[in-house]
Amino acid sequence: MTKLEKINNFNPNDIGDAENNIYGLPFTTEEADLVIIPVPWEVTVSYSAGTAEGPAAIYDASYQVDLYDANVTDAWKKGMAMLPIDKKVAATSKRLRKKAEKYIDMYALGKTAEKSNTMKQIQKEINEACLHLNNKIKKDALKWMDKGKVVALLGGDHSTPLGLMQALAEKHESFGILQIDAHADLRAAYEGFTYSHASIMYNAIQIPQVKSLVQVGIRDYCEDEKILSSTDKRITTFYDDQIKAQQYAGETWSAICNEIIGNLPEKIYLSIDIDGLDPKLCPNTGTPVPGGFEFEQVVYLVKAVVQAGKKIIGFDINEVAPGNDEWDANVGARLLYKVGNLCLVSNNQ
Repeated sequence: MTKLEKINNFNPNDIGDAENNIYGLPFTTEEADLVIIPVPWEVTVSYSAGTAEGPAAIYDASYQVDLYDANVTDAWKKGMAMLPIDKKVAATSKRLRKKAEKYIDMYALGKTAEKSNTMKQIQKEINEACLHLNNKIKKDALKWMDKGKVVALLGGDHSTPLGLMQALAEKHESFGILQIDAHADLRAAYEGFTYSHASIMYNAIQIPQVKSLVQVGIRDYCEDEKILSSTDKRITTFYDDQIKAQQYAGETWSAICNEIIGNLPEKIYLSIDIDGLDPKLCPNTGTPVPGGFEFEQVVYLVKAVVQAGKKIIGFDINEVAPGNDEWDANVGARLLYKVGNLCLVSNNQ
């Protein structure tokens, strides 16, 4: 059956069919315009674990999401599909996570890899494994980009999208990153791990094609990160407390969004850490921080980005940890659907 035949025979108002792909959509990855790479990885998480279960939990929760999207007419027809979860990646993450916990415990006691052979060996093994994962994601992403697909990544911890960013750098001469996050993620090799979840944006700005980084909602950061964001002209940070202060003084979210968009180039990569939202929407995420955005604030910003004529060349959503109920995954699934639809609109306007 062709994609058109599937569209003509599919009822978007029916309950989600678990025999189909994500959201109950009938499309294969070969037919979908948007291909989602799930990455069940959380090796360097430094606080609470669980994000490796995020992709599977979001996939399961997706069947409860209604396919009607008021922002995008017939959004489901474009098609999005998720690749199978790589069990080998999940197993490696689980194995190395135990070693990382041992390393972090030793680190917290004041020990260092320079003075401990055990820590040095763990650090080396984890850094090499993370590099291998980055290369794998880059290769997988390029495969689908070469087929004309828009590629998104669903983590896992926030270290996971570096390979996707590197793949995009081979396809685009320049682009900017729009980061929605509670954390700046500008630490160099946090806790000794080169590819730490807390180092993703530090590593991203090492990519020559990344010309700008616009951070939104940041509210937890160290002095070194503050200094870097203040001195590196490529970085513009909209801190959560400053956004709130503007709103308390009467400025609208629409006006603030316009200010954010004014710092973005034509092509952007969108990186969303779920902890950029208010913790009530993601209570089980690894490093929750008071403050943050409402769900519709983020959707409004992404919609405004697209309406401004910007092209979202790829995106990621990370740090969703399901916990003991489906709430976090429910929120993650709905955000993924909204952002995915808007991303596709931006690539066809």
